[in-house]
Amino acid sequence: MAVPAAAMGPSALGQSGPGSMAQWCSVSSGPSRYVLGMQELFRGHSKTREFLAHSAKVHSVAWSCDGRRLASGSFDKTASVFLLEKDRLVKENNYRGHGDSVDQLCWHPSNPDLFVTASGDKTIRIWDVRTTKCIATVNTKGENINICWSPDGQTIAVGNKDDVVTFIDAKTHRSKAEEQFKFEVNEISWNNDNNMFFLTNGNGCINILSYPELKPVQSINAHPSNCICIKFDPMGKYFATGSADALVSLWDVDELVCVRCFSRLDWPVRTLSFSHDGKMLASASEDHFIDIAEVETGDKLWEVQCESPTFTVAWHPKRPLLAFACDDKDGKYDSSREAGTVKLFGLPNDS
Repeated sequence: MAVPAAAMGPSALGQSGPGSMAQWCSVSSGPSRYVLGMQELFRGHSKTREFLAHSAKVHSVAWSCDGRRLASGSFDKTASVFLLEKDRLVKENNYRGHGDSVDQLCWHPSNPDLFVTASGDKTIRIWDVRTTKCIATVNTKGENINICWSPDGQTIAVGNKDDVVTFIDAKTHRSKAEEQFKFEVNEISWNNDNNMFFLTNGNGCINILSYPELKPVQSINAHPSNCICIKFDPMGKYFATGSADALVSLWDVDELVCVRCFSRLDWPVRTLSFSHDGKMLASASEDHFIDIAEVETGDKLWEVQCESPTFTVAWHPKRPLLAFACDDKDGKYDSSREAGTVKLFGLPNDS
């Protein structure tokens, strides 16, 4: 059975032994000009601010394609949308209607007004920020835990806890296809060209299907343990996977070979995000920091400190701003109460 990445605990951790991906980790001679430039920028923009979004933990954050809005989905059964103003997020609306936790959400790839939420209530909902209304509720067969929107905007894929992926027409809101997999499906994504569909699975593999035919193209043994998350870089050159062995591996999209890996985290990698220029990769886990690496070398560029495990990270589509959410507790009154905040890193130190 598939489990949301947010629920991955230490038991999923498999240490990498000899012959594992760790042996491919490369060390470069010295920081590149890009790294030095970004480190200089972050020295003056290392502030993280938090913004109250929900009454329970936040599972997912995502930016609209124009970068004007950030959406968050929560265990409190709602989604929230913030407007990005100069150096802060201003809450615009809270979207209610789901009957269970909102585990993942994503925006339309080219329409900045539409986003879709996946919930354990066996529905997905499409929302429009202009009317703040739900424009469609689509019933699905199981408890939904992952969702993605195709790069051409025409299809939404949603995966449930029973490892069924349903492909939904974004205009008619009807199911176009449904695939039951015999392995634990963790995260799903189209490639940038929209002609292949990728799934990460519980056996450490990346399964690749042709699209729209959904015929198996290849299965890659990516990691010695559970392969949890996958992201494509905006330039279309690489994709990255994160695993329970605490490694992030970077793959060449055309050759489907691993070009390098990043091994600074100690816990299962739950969430990944490429920066808008494809040059930085943020990865996070139960470690109390988010690793920011230079994609081309694997070098550490920065780390963002946090006080608890991180569920979700998302780089802004135009600026070096990283939105994220952690398993924070509201310590002021009750150490067990979830804080429900979203955070933004990369703000000016004097803001």
